[in-house]
Amino acid sequence: MKLSDFKNKLGTLSGVSFTQPDGNPVPVHFHITEVGLTTKNFIDCGGTVREEKVVNFQLWEANDLDHRLTAGKLLGIISLSEKTLGIGDHEVEVEYQTNTIGRYGVDVKDEGFVLIPKNTNCLASDSCGAPKEKQKLNLVELGSASSACCTPGSGCC
Repeated sequence: MKLSDFKNKLGTLSGVSFTQPDGNPVPVHFHITEVGLTTKNFIDCGGTVREEKVVNFQLWEANDLDHRLTAGKLLGIISLSEKTLGIGDHEVEVEYQTNTIGRYGVDVKDEGFVLIPKNTNCLASDSCGAPKEKQKLNLVELGSASSACCTPGSGCC
């Protein structure tokens, strides 16, 4: 989800809520401790230089159980971050602490946001030599195809 889409949805809400990928809500007393622009410069395994930019929100839970972040307050924080840091309309990524710091994409769900797992991937699969994914076959289907040509009297044996 791009920052502009996030802000548009946020503008229709009074409160801010996030749901974890497993369906559990992020506790309502979370804080957004950082809004930033993260730039990653790297070389993939095929030798191509790449750059990735994301708008990053860090969600954190404190012992402040009465804390509630309003949509208006978060829009103000985002606006200040855009002006101060020169943040553009990039994909939004959320950091959230579970077993370790997890990085998630964001999507809209009902009256809030849902954290979407991010996965690693080879960006140069055509040039790095990583094997292509093997075709997955259902053994039941293989049996029916072979039985059609190898029945008694079919001449296949």
